[in-house]
Formats: sequence, structure tokens, C-alpha cells
Amino acid sequence: MKIHISLAVALILLNLHFLPSQTVAAQASTGLCIYMALSLHYSLLATFAWMALEGFHVYILLVRVFNIYVKRYLLKLSVVGWGIPAVIVSLVAVIDRGAYGRVALDSSNPNSTLICYITNDTVKVVTTVGAFGLVFIFNMIMFGVTVIRVMSLRPIKEHGQSDRDRAKRDICTLLGVSTLLGITWGLVFFSFGYLTVAGLYTFCILNSLQGVFILLWFVMSLKKYRSSATATSSVTRSTNS
Repeated sequence: MKIHISLAVALILLNLHFLPSQTVAAQASTGLCIYMALSLHYSLLATFAWMALEGFHVYILLVRVFNIYVKRYLLKLSVVGWGIPAVIVSLVAVIDRGAYGRVALDSSNPNSTLICYITNDTVKVVTTVGAFGLVFIFNMIMFGVTVIRVMSLRPIKEHGQSDRDRAKRDICTLLGVSTLLGITWGLVFFSFGYLTVAGLYTFCILNSLQGVFILLWFVMSLKKYRSSATATSSVTRSTNS
């Protein structure tokens, strides 16, 4: 749950710095715009990092399975999830002080909307597209592992559970995992050519609702945990009586 919360916090920070970026870019303050660009870059990298850590956690649970105890596990994940993006952003700021500032959304259009973001195209491609590409490949592998594991468990049928109920549960599980792993972010790779408009619309709609999907997953997990705890308590009382 704490890993899910960290991903949600990263998404909140990303939205808080992305949504007012256009308004800040229209202001005269250069320092504020640089801060917004730097914070936006950091929040984006932190989001990618926590998506990757969600995938790593899936690996721990479904692949490694045995001997999965890691000392100070959450602390180590936090160092990676929050620390590595800070290191990358700091290096970019030190090496190229002009890497952050006002940039047009469409470089080919002189009247395009300005936002506060990365001005260096090389830095933008390497630290965002390149980083996400690696995360996406890893998480797609973990999603495939999850699908295989879910399908392998289908022969095990719980008492009183219909095939339709199991199918619904499996679908919800896979949709929840895909949300946590950020699979929908991969739609950006299909936003070109004839798919540009449809791809971008789908990308924006699904990813703007990612926080809502995580909330639903969080609520469903809590409900499942409480139901399991209630069932365990009932069995314990019956055994004692």
C-alpha cells in the first residue's frame, strides 16, 4: 500500500507542476519558470521511477516468491524512487544551466503555447523518453508474468465462485496491475502518423484518470483485506468454540 501511495504522491506532484506551467510561462518571472520546469522534470522522473518500483515489487511477489524479505525494504525503495530523479535533475542543472526554461509545445509553430519545461532536446529525449522506454519494457515483462500467473491459477476454483465472478476478478486484477505499472503511458509510442490524434486523445484521457484508477485499486485492496481478516476471525472463533 505504501508503494501505491508513493506513486500517487508522485502523480500529484506531476499534476501540481504541469497544470499551472502554461500560466507561469506567460509571466515575466524567469526564476519561477525555471523552478516549475525543474520540478516538473523531477516529478515526471519520480513517477517513472515509482512505476518501475511497482514492477519490481511484482517481480518480488510473483517471480522470486521465496525468501523475499528485504531489510528496510520501503526505505531502499524510497531512496531509489525519490533519490535517483533528484540526482538526474541536479546533474542536468549543473551541466547545462540553460536546460530549463520556457519552451514551445510545437517548435514548428512560432505562436505555439509556451510552458516551463526542458529546453534542451537531447536532455529531454534521453532523460524522459529514454528513461520511460526502459521502464515500459521492464513493466511490460512484469505485466506478462502477471497474466501468466493469473491464467495458471484459474484451475483453482474457490468454493461458491462462478466462472463469471472469477473472470471479473481476473480482469479487475489485470486492469489494476496495468494501472500501477503505467502501461497506458506506452500509448505515447503510437502517437504518430495516422494515429496521432486518436493516440494522443486516448493517452490524455487514460493517464489523466490514472490517479482515480489507483484509488479504486486501493479501495478494492482494502475491502479484500478486511473481508479476509473478517473470515479469519470467524474461523478462529469457530475453532475456539
